[in-house]
Amino acid sequence: MPLQSPWKSPPICGISKAFFIFLLRNCNFYDILIVWVIVTDLTERTEAAVVTTPIYDYLVQYSRKGDLRMHMPGHKGKGLDHWLAAAYPLDITEICGADSLYEADGIIAESEHNAAELFGAGATLYSAGGSTLCIQAMLMQMKREGRTILAGRNVHRSMLNTCILLDLPVRWMYPRDGALLSGAVSAQSVQFALANCRTPACVYLTTPDYLGSMADIAAIAAICKRHNARLVVDNAHGAHLAFVTPSLHPIALGADFCCDSYHKLLPALTGAACLHCKDPADAPALRSAMAMFGSTSPSYLIMASMDLCNRYLDNQVRHDLATTARRLERMRNHLHKKFVFRRGDPFHVCICAGESGYRGTMLAAWLVQQGIMYEYADADYVVLLCSPKTPLQDIETLEQVLERCDLPKTVNPLRYEPPKATALFAAMTPKEAAAQPVEMVPVSAAVGRICAMTQPPCPPAVPIAICGEQLNEAAVSLLLYYGVTEIAVVKEKKPPSDDLSDLLGTYTTKGTGIQS
Repeated sequence: MPLQSPWKSPPICGISKAFFIFLLRNCNFYDILIVWVIVTDLTERTEAAVVTTPIYDYLVQYSRKGDLRMHMPGHKGKGLDHWLAAAYPLDITEICGADSLYEADGIIAESEHNAAELFGAGATLYSAGGSTLCIQAMLMQMKREGRTILAGRNVHRSMLNTCILLDLPVRWMYPRDGALLSGAVSAQSVQFALANCRTPACVYLTTPDYLGSMADIAAIAAICKRHNARLVVDNAHGAHLAFVTPSLHPIALGADFCCDSYHKLLPALTGAACLHCKDPADAPALRSAMAMFGSTSPSYLIMASMDLCNRYLDNQVRHDLATTARRLERMRNHLHKKFVFRRGDPFHVCICAGESGYRGTMLAAWLVQQGIMYEYADADYVVLLCSPKTPLQDIETLEQVLERCDLPKTVNPLRYEPPKATALFAAMTPKEAAAQPVEMVPVSAAVGRICAMTQPPCPPAVPIAICGEQLNEAAVSLLLYYGVTEIAVVKEKKPPSDDLSDLLGTYTTKGTGIQS
């Protein structure tokens, strides 16, 4: 039996089919209509009641009560501008009955439980600090377990900053094609890395990546299990993958931990994210790690938006995913003679501009002139990010605009492909390099210098050089390709001087009383 496409609408329940076939054979039209209305009403009521919205309900009730707000925040529920006026009354802090994110046992815990049920996780923890906070917690847990981090190089800057804070060394796995912005790590690369790791390990993947490419998580999870390694996935761009059939979500495919950004492709406020774990026994340690890094004043507006999003995920998202994905596929098929589209997650509309005969930055600027704001662009790619909530009319408009694109096109399609990345020598640990004095130097003169700050020239903050690595010619070429002209490097120590005036000046600065 062939696998069902994950982007098809879920099939009608067999019992419902049989029931209505019985009605058609034994009842007249009006009887069927009455039964249909009753069943539809009951179904809608039942579906609406499946997932509660405890955080949102509490905020609305508190706003309506009109209690004196002798607590933070200082706006006291009163807006300063009409555009945000409706949000202020719902913006509160951890007052009586509102629960506390890092000690959740009330309305937040109930909402998190709803999310875990929806995503198929053993436990789910909310973050009002984006996926960054989730990544910090996952890596903290890996440090507690004493695991060596084996990571695909296309990681987000937040992962690298966490490694600096935690003094975590990383062994990098590069995609076979040498790409940094996009390039899924293969199962073979993971197998090789784990076979050559003599300590307990953790495999860290970023998938889907910014261009929509996806790693074979199921195969990698099986390899990790054979080597007793943990699999951690930055799934910030893939929260929607839990709601296709069959599920493509990392937890369903065997990952131990993953983070989802609710706000990237689902209808939630910016900063809304969650951390999933396969084993609920891991949740207390992860929550304590989140408390170490997260704000003690998490936004209730952000958490309420996740609460409401849960209801949407339960009732509507599968239909919207299927409908929108099919419409995007029709657009790609219609425009395939004019544009080359990169394959992968359908909601990442990635135009291979160079292969299509355009320069990506010029195409992106032209789209802005047409009233279409893109997600990302460089010489080779333009990324337009859609979601299950993208109106079909917006996709129609996008298709029409792309169809009438009149930018000059080259005779032969070009590919403005960046130089290939090569492994860099780690002259210092990231933590050591981050603590050194720094200086800014032209990138063109930086070969041989030690990177002092992680240098991510392009979204999603994918690094070309990492703090502590010695820059080589390939790294410099990549930096220049992406428009980086200056870089922070570890300041070189001046060699001891034999000049007497230099020595006297040194003594003077130390307060010896000797005058130069």
